[in-house]
Amino acid sequence: MSHIQPVILAGGTGTRLWPLSRELYPKQLLNLTGDVSLLQATIKRIISLPDMLPPLVVVGHEHRFLTQNQIEELGLKDTITIILEPVGRDTAPAICAAAVYALAKLDENTVLLVLPADHLISKQETFLQGIEEAKKLAVDGYLVTFGIKPHSPETGYGYIKKGEGNKVLSFVEKPDRETAERYLAEGNYYWNSGMFAFSVKTFLSEVRKHAPQTCSSMEASIEKGQVDEPFFRLDQLSMEACACESIDYLLMEKSERVAVVPVDIKWNDIGSWRALWDVSAKDPDGNVVHGDVILEDVHNSLVRAENRLVAGIGLVDTLVVETADAVLVAPLAKAQEVKKIVSRIKADNKEEYRLHRTVYRPWGSYTVLEEQPRYKIKRITVNPGAKLSLQMHHHRSEHWVVVKGTAKVTCGDKTFFVHENESTYISAGQNHRLVNDGVIPLELIEVQNGSYLGEDDIVRFDDVYGR
Repeated sequence: MSHIQPVILAGGTGTRLWPLSRELYPKQLLNLTGDVSLLQATIKRIISLPDMLPPLVVVGHEHRFLTQNQIEELGLKDTITIILEPVGRDTAPAICAAAVYALAKLDENTVLLVLPADHLISKQETFLQGIEEAKKLAVDGYLVTFGIKPHSPETGYGYIKKGEGNKVLSFVEKPDRETAERYLAEGNYYWNSGMFAFSVKTFLSEVRKHAPQTCSSMEASIEKGQVDEPFFRLDQLSMEACACESIDYLLMEKSERVAVVPVDIKWNDIGSWRALWDVSAKDPDGNVVHGDVILEDVHNSLVRAENRLVAGIGLVDTLVVETADAVLVAPLAKAQEVKKIVSRIKADNKEEYRLHRTVYRPWGSYTVLEEQPRYKIKRITVNPGAKLSLQMHHHRSEHWVVVKGTAKVTCGDKTFFVHENESTYISAGQNHRLVNDGVIPLELIEVQNGSYLGEDDIVRFDDVYGR
């Protein structure tokens, strides 16, 4: 009996969900529809299914520690392998890398179940039935895609045209409204979910046939890759040689061995704020509300407050999202166009496209409370047992005031403890390190002073996280 190797694709930034989703804290790591992130929900959905091996999670280098932390929160430490992409090259190279990695560890007849990390699936039993059908087709040598039964003339998805049996006649680009309505009426078109199943043997054979350069590059990226527990790092030069291609363009639209399994699993890719409104519980006025929100005469709107009170009056079909450093206001019907705003923010080199006010690090997090030309104030949280790198800054000095826990501080050639309601001073050019040897989080206020306060003014001498 063939086992199933899940491959969870956890790259991407989800720019249409800005300002909540940022380049360094993307959509798949957010809690949008429950008490776990989309990535955690995807792992929980498949971890206990029959014949299922522990997942391979493919993620970008910059998201490695956040991904690791979320996996550990599920109690799955040392169970799931995390494959690190040094550069983003879309889905085709990522899936190819996972297949080559699996071939070195497993039987070539193992079935890969490829799942994006940021999808919502509400009908679990129906999904399991679809997986079983896809597995049978994959064992028979097909590249299987999951087609979602459409319930509306959606223009934001690509479509799959189905023929007799499970045969795929064609993949169709995102249609206009009139075309989408025709697809819905004809009844043999399905939304392209981006979920796949195929055996390692069939997949690699078809990739070698239709995209030999991508296959050879990713084979080299595995061969030259390195284990860095709990990660496997793909070789950067090998991966950079790959074209940036989706698996649809690279393979599925070219192969003659493609099948589709139609499923009705209450699926949503949460690709926009409108999509989140569609799947979320609503109040009697049709509003989706999160956080400290007061509404008066507001209907069919999404209002999300992350840090402060948000009040709305007389809004209809409106989107309002507040974070610590940005506010988005738009008609819900224009939710897909948020990506244009993010492009402008990025072009203007504003940090708001990349970072939140709170930034997560492998040792904990920091929040910028205030920033002016010659000073910056941060709240720093260091997890129990964690330590920052031994480092130095050329242009700034730092004052640390401990407000919770006990800090073990190295400053120059001295090591000492700083307790609650105590402080210490680190001068510019002085080697220093902060450690939390305690069992509760360490919290301190850091006041930086200097002519340059950028995060790149840091020289690391020793770092347990390999940065």
